Amino acid sequence: MGAQADAGERKHHVIQGDHAVSDDPNVLLTTVLGSCVAACLHDPLRGIGGMNHFLLADDADGARFTDEAMRYGAYAMEVLINDLMKQGARRERLEAKVFGGAKMIETLHDIGRSNAAFARDFLRDEGIPTIAASLGGRCARRVEFWPATGRVRQREVEEVVKSGAPRKPAPIIGNDVELF
Repeated sequence: MGAQADAGERKHHVIQGDHAVSDDPNVLLTTVLGSCVAACLHDPLRGIGGMNHFLLADDADGARFTDEAMRYGAYAMEVLINDLMKQGARRERLEAKVFGGAKMIETLHDIGRSNAAFARDFLRDEGIPTIAASLGGRCARRVEFWPATGRVRQREVEEVVKSGAPRKPAPIIGNDVELF
């Protein structure tokens, strides 16, 4: 498939605090990330996957089981995993591809680094292998994920760093991410 979407393809944009799960080969999940992180989880045997988009690594105020709680990493990851399992995925077969965590504003605390570290640590602690990652850097990225196949494409978005520093792309870890 090229950069153009197929006529039958249905895009679902995953916004901050949102997640989506599908096994439909015509569904494309997409999001735009700065300091936020998105985890794309896939069960290759079942042919199902899902994406979340979280804003902060942890919840300092203790919000639980509300729409607001989805903004936080631990809750967003658990909800995504649980929804995948409800639709037939097996936890031991899940594979992860994670994106985001950029430092978008030079003069502020590096929220992106905290988010990226949380995602890596959570997946490691849960025994879910990260087979590809693009975390950190200084530029936003658009991520497209086909949940039925696990295919991912990433494109860097125009420079939005507020410091005047040159754009620094994040390194890609793994070989299962298509750059466009």
